[in-house]
Amino acid sequence: MRYVSTRGGAAPVGLSAAIAAGLAPDGGLYVPERMPRIGAPPLDGYLAGTAVRMLEPFFEGDALAPELPAICAEAFAFPAPRRELRIDGAHLLELFHGPTAAFKDFGARFLAACLRRLRGAADRPLTILVATSGDTGAAVGAAFHRVPGMRVAILYPDNRVSPRQAHQLGSFGDNVRALRVEGSFDDCQRLVKGALGDADLQAAVPMSSANSISLGRLLPQMAYFGHASLHANGRMHTIVPTGNLGNAIACLWARELGLPIGDVVFACNANDTLPEFYAGLPYRPRDAVSTIANAMDVGAPSNFERLRHLFGSDEATRRSGQAQSVDDAEIRATIHRHAASDGEVFCPHTAAGVRVFERLRLAGDRREWTIAATAHPAKFESIVEPLIGRRVEVPEVLEAMLLRPASAEPMAADGRTFADWLRGW
Repeated sequence: MRYVSTRGGAAPVGLSAAIAAGLAPDGGLYVPERMPRIGAPPLDGYLAGTAVRMLEPFFEGDALAPELPAICAEAFAFPAPRRELRIDGAHLLELFHGPTAAFKDFGARFLAACLRRLRGAADRPLTILVATSGDTGAAVGAAFHRVPGMRVAILYPDNRVSPRQAHQLGSFGDNVRALRVEGSFDDCQRLVKGALGDADLQAAVPMSSANSISLGRLLPQMAYFGHASLHANGRMHTIVPTGNLGNAIACLWARELGLPIGDVVFACNANDTLPEFYAGLPYRPRDAVSTIANAMDVGAPSNFERLRHLFGSDEATRRSGQAQSVDDAEIRATIHRHAASDGEVFCPHTAAGVRVFERLRLAGDRREWTIAATAHPAKFESIVEPLIGRRVEVPEVLEAMLLRPASAEPMAADGRTFADWLRGW
């Protein structure tokens, strides 16, 4: 399998090269030259086994292919259960049982397992750059913490993540450093893309990306959607809370493979770049606005290039699905209402997905839907607990991380300043 750039200006490469590079030389994102079709693999009960079956075509002919079962065993070492909610016709795909209590743990661990094998005994460390709006940075930090030959720079928007998220991001130390950027997530993303696209800087400081622009992050995320669809009653119609579109693209790619996934709806917060586009307006990236669902505070989703590439045109993309915005007031009301009525407690991002489900019901859609639960509500205690009137129990892995000391360095949203910082490190 070869991989090409969404912008068409780079030569095709193998999987290992695409994962190592992160971003294509022309600034585009790597996508498969052709999307394989595998149909539904046998249901054997093991998420890691389903992952191997789904990812084998993407690893075909690559040096990492013999390592795929071991890589999947490392990445999918915790469950992603799909359970029925106490809401008629709704199921929750719980993706928050990993070491940092967010869905990003699967992709981050998969990428770390790949890069560790690719780097081998390289004489210079590889610097992993990650822009985060909340959850990605902690997952990447945990996956790469103390991995020989690797170091991680986490960039997050200062004062725009929850207190517990900020603590997680700065709690690693050693080979992982956190930078609190004076700006938005989109500013963080621009710094990362600028550094990765700077040939002189790359020569001095070998770098790769751990955002969802990286194939090594995106490919494994297909697995939990595919695995869950094998347990559904017929085709699994799915609601995916999304900001940068990585998880949503993974769900769509799993459907393209032939897994029994039906309609896919994107649940967005007040950052309505995607809902406007699906409503028929031109795609118009803009600066992000801050919301209580901060991990989705993205105004210029990087993976839109992959979305458009998948369907070939804006018109075909719009026909493929829909996106809806849910504002902070609706998110708060959804969290409060369900905690009081049926005892379900959701993080703000998952609550956006639940609200979209409720709208579908009000519009007459009686089908079963599966909502991706992207993070544990304990990561957002300052938002959730006042709304539900009680403490949210903290998972043991998150509690252990919160007990560690944490620190982050200030960083201006300036490419030259960031490049100088990287050279100094």
